[in-house]
Amino acid sequence: MTTDSVNNNPLICDPTEGVCGVPENNDTVNIKSEKSDKPVKIVYFTDPICSSCWGIEPQLRKLKLEYGNDIEIDYRMGGLLPDWSYNSGGISKPSDVAHHWDEVSLHYEMPIDGDVWLEDPLDSSYPPSIAFKAAQIQSKEKAVLLMREMREMLFLNKKNIAKWEHIATAAERVGLDVTQLKTDFEGSGKIFFDEDLKLAKENGVRGFPSIFFMNDSGNKEMIYGTKPYPFYETAVLKMFPNAKKKEYSKNWESLFEKYPSLTAKEFAELSGLNKIESEKKLDDLFVKGKLKKLTTKNGSLWTVKVIEE
Repeated sequence: MTTDSVNNNPLICDPTEGVCGVPENNDTVNIKSEKSDKPVKIVYFTDPICSSCWGIEPQLRKLKLEYGNDIEIDYRMGGLLPDWSYNSGGISKPSDVAHHWDEVSLHYEMPIDGDVWLEDPLDSSYPPSIAFKAAQIQSKEKAVLLMREMREMLFLNKKNIAKWEHIATAAERVGLDVTQLKTDFEGSGKIFFDEDLKLAKENGVRGFPSIFFMNDSGNKEMIYGTKPYPFYETAVLKMFPNAKKKEYSKNWESLFEKYPSLTAKEFAELSGLNKIESEKKLDDLFVKGKLKKLTTKNGSLWTVKVIEE
């Protein structure tokens, strides 16, 4: 596969650059820094099926724990896969994505099972994107939880999250009003999604993750692609030098209280343990009945075990 073909296909993710999509060099940033309650506004262009975006979950979760008092993240949908009406980059049909996702999973050390593209392939990433925008109408916090739930369904459980039945299940799990979500999914959600696509186009965003850091003074910093944690921390401090890193409890109970599901890579990033130590710790907790474990061919996800009375 040539470099040109790779760079022209939205579903090819470049693990080296940490980007899913079509790179475009565009120094013009038209995003306005809206007034925020927090010193640093972060505009995050993403997509529910973006594997590179799944790859930065560990870093973003840590950033929220350490700098949550100083940052506000505005999630925007970018529209990674409109449909299959193109043919480029060696990926012209869903089955071509399967092996690629397995490779990306190993690179990011985040569990991704590419077999969804063989068993129940998605025809577009627009439905889960619209569902996210519809969820934001009810609650920005629950919308973020919905995104996480949909990604876990897709990357680990091989569920086609373009189907309403799976979107509805995810919505119910995170406490959204599913009836209201369906109404907004068919109405306002589409309008807000179109606005996100327009904003992405105006700013030359064609790959994900694309993250803009801004402050009230109009200063901006962009991080394109999946990068190690210090890149994001440095961007926050550049926008707001007085940002105070918050100390948080790194014991497993506290981490799972904040994030009820964690991969070994996420636990390692948040706890300070290395990945091997993290897997051992999590498996010990699973054996002791403290956690549930979902195992896929490319890694596992541990979740809090709800004790039934």
